[in-house]
Formats: sequence, C-alpha cells, structure tokens
Amino acid sequence: MKIGFIGLGNMASAMIGGILKKGVAGPEDIIGNARSEASRKKAKDAFGITIMGDNCEVAAGADILILAVKPQMYPGVIAQIKDEVRERTVVVSIAPGKTMAWLKEQFQRDVKLVRCMPNTPALVGEGCTGVCRSANVTEEEMQSVLTILESFGKAFAVEEHLMDTVVGVSGSSPAYVFLFIEAMADAAVMDGMPRALAYEFAAQAVLGSAKMVLETGMHPGALKDMVCSPAGTTIEAVRVLEEKGFRSSVIEAQKACVDKARNM
Repeated sequence: MKIGFIGLGNMASAMIGGILKKGVAGPEDIIGNARSEASRKKAKDAFGITIMGDNCEVAAGADILILAVKPQMYPGVIAQIKDEVRERTVVVSIAPGKTMAWLKEQFQRDVKLVRCMPNTPALVGEGCTGVCRSANVTEEEMQSVLTILESFGKAFAVEEHLMDTVVGVSGSSPAYVFLFIEAMADAAVMDGMPRALAYEFAAQAVLGSAKMVLETGMHPGALKDMVCSPAGTTIEAVRVLEEKGFRSSVIEAQKACVDKARNM
C-alpha cells in the first residue's frame, strides 16, 4: 500500500512520523511532494520517504492520498490531480469546512473520500481526529485510514454533520488550552515564580487533569468538586472564574469557531 502526501508541513510530518513509529508503513511505502524545496528536503532527510517530481505523480501512485495543504489551496491542487487519481484510491482531506459534496464537485466525479480533522497535538503523538467517509469507501478502506490516524493519537468516526463541531472542540481547541496555560503561568509569575517553572506547573496540571477525565471516566464536574474543599482556596478561584464568565466565554468562542468553519 502506497500512502501519498500532497503537502509536507507540520501536520503531514506528524502523520508520517506516527506512521513510521507505529510500523503502519515503511519509508519506502510513503511518497510525497510539497511546494517548497525546503519542505521536500526536510521530509526526505527526516523520514527517508520518496519525494516525487510533482503532485500528479503523487496522486497517480498513491493508494491512500492525503491532501495536507491549506484549505485555500484545495481548488488549485485538486484541479491539478483530479484526472490522475485512480478509481480505487482513497482521498483523505484534512481541511476544515470543505464538505464531501464540495470535494466531489471539485473532482467532478465520484471519488472515494474520507474527511478528517486532526489537531496539532498529533506532533507529540497525542492527536485527536474526527473522521467520516463517503458511501463508496468500504469498511476495510476506512479501517486502513483509521489505522493511519491512530498512529499519532486517537481517531473517532463521526457523522459528517458533526465535523464542524470537531473543529471547535478538537481541531482549534489546543489554542484555547495554550491560552489557559499561558494565563495561569502569568499569574504565577506575578506571584514571584520563575516563568519557565510556571509553565511546567501549569502545563503539568492541565495534562494531569485531562488524564483524570479520560482514565477515571468521572464527570468533569465531579472531579472539580473533589478539589473544592468547603471555604477553601479552590472554590474561591472557581467563584471568580464563574463571576468573570469563564464557561460562557469558552462556549461562545467555540460557537464562533464552528460558525467560521461552516462558512469557509
């Protein structure tokens, strides 16, 4: 099975790294191309994959073809490759807002499509990806794509109407978490802690809290209550967060993100 990448930026690098680390495929089974010579050389040096002469060569040679370019580049790239994609090739899109109906319109035929939304924690093997498929993608083909996506984190099959929601809760949400970590660290610096140490404390607290949600299966509210002693420091901090509209701000930000994705 040949896995092809058009675009060799950060997300493609995370995917290729996971594929190789988990033994899903070897470097000889991965082909790719990118606009810049620097990106092509970086991927070749880092992973030993085969760099093709152009996008059409990648499209013609791939059994699973991953379009890892910016959403605004999709029309031009698809126009280049649409006649080279074989009938049995599965095309994987990672672009937010580009529906399967839109993708089929660009290809001007009924290609096999998988639409997914990974996120940047894939760079450290902790990605979370929502995935949906067109009706002509078989269960076996879908499993092959899921195996690739699970090589750098978790992947969940969802209905396509939820893909924009995936953008809000997963695709874009690392940025919200980074803001939260930065704000906690800023507060610690205000109280005299060195910045590097403040980032360690804040980031580890977020990491540990997330693991508690995933590994205990407990409701986040119940876990919050476990930390909030009567008349204690934590409930006082929670009171201020609620007073300042913390939860409402997160919900409104995520809604804005989803609305943007739906209109891209």
